[in-house]
Amino acid sequence: MFRIFARKFESISNKMNILELSEQEIIRRNSLNELRGLGIDPYPAAEYVTNAFSTDIKSEFKDDEETPRQVTIAGRIMSRRIMGKASFVELQDSRGRIQVYITRDDICPGENKDLYNVVFKRLLDLGDFIGIEGYVFRTQMGEISVHAQKLTVLAKSIKPLPIVKYKDGVAYDSFEDPELRYRQRYVDLVVNEGVKDIFIKRNKIYSSMREYFDTRGYMEVETPVLQAIPGGAAARPFITHHNALDMPLYLRIANELYLKRLIVGGFEGVYEFSKNFRNEGMDRTHNPEFTCMEIYVSYKDYNWMMELTENMFEKICMDVNGTTKVQVGDNEIDFKAPYKRVTILGAIREHTGYDLAGKSEEEIREICRQLNMEIDDTMGKGKLIDEIFGEFCEGKYIQPTFITGYPVEMSPLTKKHRNNPELTERFELMVNGKELCNAYSELNDPIDQLERFQDQLKLSEKGDDEAMFIDMDFVRALEYGMPPTSGMGIGMDRLTMLMTGQTAIQEVLFFPQMRPEKTIKKDHVSKYIELGIPEEWVQVIQKAGYHLVEDMKGVNPQKLHQEICGINKKYKLELISPSVHDVSGWVEKLNS
Repeated sequence: MFRIFARKFESISNKMNILELSEQEIIRRNSLNELRGLGIDPYPAAEYVTNAFSTDIKSEFKDDEETPRQVTIAGRIMSRRIMGKASFVELQDSRGRIQVYITRDDICPGENKDLYNVVFKRLLDLGDFIGIEGYVFRTQMGEISVHAQKLTVLAKSIKPLPIVKYKDGVAYDSFEDPELRYRQRYVDLVVNEGVKDIFIKRNKIYSSMREYFDTRGYMEVETPVLQAIPGGAAARPFITHHNALDMPLYLRIANELYLKRLIVGGFEGVYEFSKNFRNEGMDRTHNPEFTCMEIYVSYKDYNWMMELTENMFEKICMDVNGTTKVQVGDNEIDFKAPYKRVTILGAIREHTGYDLAGKSEEEIREICRQLNMEIDDTMGKGKLIDEIFGEFCEGKYIQPTFITGYPVEMSPLTKKHRNNPELTERFELMVNGKELCNAYSELNDPIDQLERFQDQLKLSEKGDDEAMFIDMDFVRALEYGMPPTSGMGIGMDRLTMLMTGQTAIQEVLFFPQMRPEKTIKKDHVSKYIELGIPEEWVQVIQKAGYHLVEDMKGVNPQKLHQEICGINKKYKLELISPSVHDVSGWVEKLNS
């Protein structure tokens, strides 16, 4: 079988090296060739029209139907039991799994039984896509199934799936390694139950939020991802270059300033689900590419926005989970409105014992030293307060809690508090010890805004690489007049984590950012040739585990000879085997 495959392999696999494949992959590629030899296209182009899903078939089945329901379904083969002329297959479609009963004479009504005896029994594998036409029935064991009357090959899988087996609700042979799961999400979605449900719930969260805004007359919009000035947040941006304009551009860190321009332009309320990019650290709650929803509504303030926010989260939780409560790790979180309100300085006073009200930057710096915090000279007053809150307070707020009363230095885009000019009209919502959303009574005084941008510039000059840029066009927009406005931003990935009970952001992103895959370092062919090794034997030697010529140093020549000759025989490479004397010469030359 391997010899037949070796002759044809180069033409069907773009000259892929046979030694890079597992034995199972070689067998599947051989089956691919045999299917074509039988006149069966393993990747047909024609539309395959289905009329039912597995879940609907089961939910709509009635035992007392006079005429069995005819269905056409399609999906992956996830398991099968072959019992001579009859077999059972578990087929997985986009919504679930269903059992299919296949008999030789039903799918091969004529004298030619190859579709069953050859194609189904020998050439099809777990993971292959097939189409089934047949009728629904209940087996003697009571399982609703489809009795196949026609089978169509739809796509051949040439890499085996890590099939997870379930018994009494317990998974065996699980595909659990996070590195593999996140990197090969397509496999994770196929074999691990519950993973797809997380992303279905994510979709429901977006739909619920859109409905909440749309029914209030607010409009969803789109703003630029590539920006000449990265504004709207304090963060380190990604930088790229536009060739035609010969200018640097930044990937969006926030869409705030563009949405406010639209409020200036006369829209009452606008919102956007934006992909943002921040060139910062990665951990269980941060990904460099993330989704944020921001909304801005004219003639409103942050008190109004607090009420809107808590009512919205209560609605979303009900829409997604059917209850206002969710379990996240050991914590049960209740999104039922209203939520507790605490000032940031009050929180710091409660959890550290220090009252920062009226304190200067140097006094706060000294308090940080007394709290044994790591700080540096680039940190201004606002950053120092933020660091204290983050280290000593943030993690204490498990139930939804609005943190308010932020100092001016922490909020360069926020309107000063109407009763205390040292504070701003801002809130952050803390849930499960993390910030979930951030909102302001937006600053619309262009002179005040420019001064605060200039203060940020001073921080940048001190070395703060997260300080905001000055966006003079935004200042100009404010000079034309922006009405009183409230805005709010929500981290959609963190919200999805909460609504689905996940503790890692990677679990709610289809394709989280990953480090490059580790590859085995291999010496160039020329290094082996220098030892007198024929070129055609180099990959065989590397297949045996000697990826670097140094790996052969001190090896027993007879052992190496047995290994490479064994590979030559196993894979039917038909290479002329070297003698033990030849191999000894290679090793001696390396050791000399």
